[in-house]
Amino acid sequence: MKSLFTVYVIFLLVSFSVKEGGSNGEKRTCPKSSIQVIQGPSGSTHYGIPQYNVMIMNGCESSCSGVHLSCGQFVSANFINPKIFNRIVINDCLVNNGAPIKFGQILSFTYSNTFKYPITVTSATCH
Repeated sequence: MKSLFTVYVIFLLVSFSVKEGGSNGEKRTCPKSSIQVIQGPSGSTHYGIPQYNVMIMNGCESSCSGVHLSCGQFVSANFINPKIFNRIVINDCLVNNGAPIKFGQILSFTYSNTFKYPITVTSATCH
């Protein structure tokens, strides 16, 4: 978890120093690099199944909504609040129930599975 925290701190330092163009109120597609997904082993287990911590961070200068992630056939042995992270269909997971994620906001959850899922950003809209 310590290395995950270090990556998070580096992300915040880089994010707050980057500015994006665009008019106020204008909607545009966020660069995929603006929404960061960082995950790593938590070091604990859920009934013997490894757990992984996930942090989803918005580095866009504005809030972003409709954040979708490529998540394969994601499933977890432990409950994940579907308002934070929800697999809609195979390989499409919705973050924050589609609601805006503010600049600098971090959403996090822990899942349990025998392996770490590759999770990447597929789309988001900045306001």
